[in-house]
Amino acid sequence: MSDPSLPRHSLDDPYQLLPEHIEDPPKKFGDIFRKIGPGLILASSVVGSGELVATTVLGAESGYTLLWLILVSCTIKVAVQNEIGRYTIGTGETSLEAFNRVPGPRWRASWVVWVWFVGVVMSMFSAGGIMGAIAEVLHTMAPGIPVNAWVWIVNIATIILLVVGRYALVEKVAVSLVVIFTALTVSAAVLLSKSPEYFSWASVLDGLSFHLPQAGIVTAVTVFGLTGANANDLIQYSYWCTEKGYARFAGPRDDTDAWKRRARGWIRVMGVDVLSSMVVYTFATVAFYFLGAGILHGMGIVPEGSAVVAQLSSMYTQSLGGWSFYPFMMGAFAVFYSSLFAGTAAFSLGLADFMGMLGAYDKRNYRTRLRVTHIAVVALLFLPTVLFLFFQKPVLLVKIGGVAQALMLPMVGFATVYLRHAHLPKAVLPKGWLTLALWVTSAVMLVMMGYSVLLQLT
Repeated sequence: MSDPSLPRHSLDDPYQLLPEHIEDPPKKFGDIFRKIGPGLILASSVVGSGELVATTVLGAESGYTLLWLILVSCTIKVAVQNEIGRYTIGTGETSLEAFNRVPGPRWRASWVVWVWFVGVVMSMFSAGGIMGAIAEVLHTMAPGIPVNAWVWIVNIATIILLVVGRYALVEKVAVSLVVIFTALTVSAAVLLSKSPEYFSWASVLDGLSFHLPQAGIVTAVTVFGLTGANANDLIQYSYWCTEKGYARFAGPRDDTDAWKRRARGWIRVMGVDVLSSMVVYTFATVAFYFLGAGILHGMGIVPEGSAVVAQLSSMYTQSLGGWSFYPFMMGAFAVFYSSLFAGTAAFSLGLADFMGMLGAYDKRNYRTRLRVTHIAVVALLFLPTVLFLFFQKPVLLVKIGGVAQALMLPMVGFATVYLRHAHLPKAVLPKGWLTLALWVTSAVMLVMMGYSVLLQLT
């Protein structure tokens, strides 16, 4: 959050655009790359329940046949993410403030904002699944402490980290561990290609062709909802762009040539950030899917119940050897925890904005906004903990949250289309091919979700 390595009381309000915060955008690629960050935070959230749980379960259920779905899921949503970030830089509004402009029924806020809130509540199921998976990993590493006790330890430790504000350090460590774990996973997938009993290029090529899923439809919908940027990730991306400073670096909109140049420049930086995050989570997702489709499907293992992490570890021990069990556990902790940590931080920003929109407090007061954000952190960690303790089934919880996320995707897409055509400043309008990509993406998401709902009803 907003360079939280600084003391809270010294932070400037990143949501207030003031002339003194103006900064010219970098032009050289190296300088641009040093300014990215929101997408990497998003990637640290994405490479978690979606990749390590839902994707491998899909591979275990369906083999290689749905590889095309993984690639579509990771790449198709980038157009929406990019345009949400563009809107935030061009207007200074958060995504919820923007979606509040969408016409239709409203009670203090637009129906789109209320659907988002319902999506947040449903996402608590996925968060509960992640919380349980983290507890499993820690119990395996330290079996003297029960799983249920580990859940509360993780809960309290995360609250302290987010409220105290030592986010910058944890973010760097989490992202570094995710990179290491992803590299290990890609290496395992490469070694998998040398095992003909689990891998064949013919199966991969078959998976690249379109197949309507005949089994595991709930998991398939979950993967489309969770892999890549899910619906809530797309919405929360604007908050990370704001916290990073892209909007206030561009400055308050005055439609001068100087503002147009700055806004376009920071939109260019944001575009590099979006593509960088896509590369990271696409490589990780494909690698996880290969391991699930090759090893787990070949062994007839479909991870479920409370022992999901131990079952997933067989992907590594079968391809790398028994020595990889504990490296897998440490890496799994990094992946799961970075997802929980970044996701909770993002949701708390959105919920604070939401409560301000409802008139619960004056969100122009940044100190009060931070207090509301901290209260949201506690609630966002308490509810998933209770859900896991009640269900004790991480995969089921991840699936419930994932289906809800998937069903929200068309709404997010077409709300973004509306904002692009009705409210985005002309000075920062995207090129024609980007607008076309936004329309195509939204249509594909609608078709995918419509098809999955139809299958459930027939």
